[in-house]
Amino acid sequence: MDPITGLYQLWLEKAVADQDIQKELKTMAEEPDKLEDAFYQNLAFGTGGLRGIIGAGTNRINVYTVAKASQGLADYINLLAGDKTSLTKKGKLPRVAVSYDSRIKSRLFAHTACQVFAANGLDVFVYKDLMPTPCLSFATRELGCAAGVMITASHNPAVYNGYKVYGPDGCQITSGAAKAILREIEKLDIFSDIKGFSENRPGQGTIQYISEEIYTAFVEAVKTQSFSNGGKKDLSIVYSPLNGTGLHPVTRTLSECGYKDIAVVEEQKEPDGNFPTCPYPNPEIQEAMELGIQYAKKQNADLVLATDPDCDRVGIAVKAQRGDYTLLSGNETGVLLLDYICSRRAALGLMPKNPVFMKTIVTTNMAETIASRYGISTVNVLTGFKFIGEQLGELEKNGRLDSFIFAFEESYGYLSDSYVRDKDGVGASLLICEMAAYYKEQGLSLADRLEELYQTYGYCLDTQHCCHFEGPHGARQMREIMGKLREGVNYLGGKKITGFEDYKNGFHNLPKSDVVRFLLEDNCSVVVRPSGTEPKIKVYVSVRGENQGEAQKIEEKITSDMEVFFEGDRED
Repeated sequence: MDPITGLYQLWLEKAVADQDIQKELKTMAEEPDKLEDAFYQNLAFGTGGLRGIIGAGTNRINVYTVAKASQGLADYINLLAGDKTSLTKKGKLPRVAVSYDSRIKSRLFAHTACQVFAANGLDVFVYKDLMPTPCLSFATRELGCAAGVMITASHNPAVYNGYKVYGPDGCQITSGAAKAILREIEKLDIFSDIKGFSENRPGQGTIQYISEEIYTAFVEAVKTQSFSNGGKKDLSIVYSPLNGTGLHPVTRTLSECGYKDIAVVEEQKEPDGNFPTCPYPNPEIQEAMELGIQYAKKQNADLVLATDPDCDRVGIAVKAQRGDYTLLSGNETGVLLLDYICSRRAALGLMPKNPVFMKTIVTTNMAETIASRYGISTVNVLTGFKFIGEQLGELEKNGRLDSFIFAFEESYGYLSDSYVRDKDGVGASLLICEMAAYYKEQGLSLADRLEELYQTYGYCLDTQHCCHFEGPHGARQMREIMGKLREGVNYLGGKKITGFEDYKNGFHNLPKSDVVRFLLEDNCSVVVRPSGTEPKIKVYVSVRGENQGEAQKIEEKITSDMEVFFEGDRED
């Protein structure tokens, strides 16, 4: 019997805790490709924790893979707690905070994790109802937890769910911690070694709800980010939580800050993991924003605002000429926020000494240009907000946390203070609305203000392209493509390559990562990296032109040349 068939038979016999798993397993006998994909590997655990398709098998996210990851994390925490460098105060059980979003089986996975943690002698604090990722980061820090767990797959399609792990600093775990936790996970048998799940072995730990006071403290921390200083709140807002977690924290925060004209998209208001009106609940794309835009046209709203299911990302559409609405990219919203925060801090005398702005290497270079004009230094990090969180930790160690003013990444993630150590869709929603109201009072829309920035700094066009590669064959294809790119490129889009950065073995003191970056003449660049959460390769193209038309022509030439590397490999 081959190993995959052996695993399949074992799961048929023992995976009885969830009847949905049993039903799916029984159909796999007639679908060999599906069976192989479900069992050919263990679902990868890394700095992003687990993320995968919901279903039966070792390469899927289900109660068993969640319980195994939780047992490994509990063993890691207890290992540290037994050492003199314990993460907890002497005499107290280590604590873990847990939250979950609206996705299919999120509540089940969260409660499974809680049971395993408590059975391993950990005190567990879980939100009574679904709550955003930034609220989990905040609670982890506020409650002095050794770790936090967020059950979410962020903006992925409905078939996905995930398990994100946070350290005691409220930041997603580092690569070192992820490797250490993975070592503990790999020691375990998924059916016999899980306390509190596979067997009834209760520990000393307790499970209790996170108090309303913690949630209120988070909202109050968000409100301190305001620069309105009594400014008008005359703004018509259409908001969609995209059937996720953002409804209550976003509307509560905006209302308490004086924004009363808020219309919520009814079809996307209530939590629903099937995402019936937006199968890909990502505020980066037109389809997810379309209902909100329709609402805005009917109500002549100033702004369309949408947060993804775990409310760590924000997308916006702004009213342009002739009543049309323009969907802004994460880079465009980010540079608007950066410029607004810098200008308001300067005007109010709130600019700290030696201010610091942070962004990822795939985020627009225009942001660094703006920061420089205000005398602000820029820290560039690898893709992933956890690396921004790490840099905040470094500032804190050096007593310079007050120097931080803003951070963002092109994938719609923003953070304006250190009360959490991950992107915060609640805080960003407040600042976006405040910024829109501020410019409206001056007779400007956000589209107008963005055009002013382009007039000042030059037109910058940043695009992203994705190529999908499913299953074990796709994984091999991605490795081959990254290998071809590392063999050398001399020109892209007719522009000479002036520099090549390979992060595979570390670069500029950044951690090792499977990323390559091409620097082209005329301040253009291309970054290529496999996604850390989905079976795809992402290509980021950044160009600078005299105007939009020129920039688009340059981008099209570069993109056309890049397609050669994906020829025969692309799966759309």
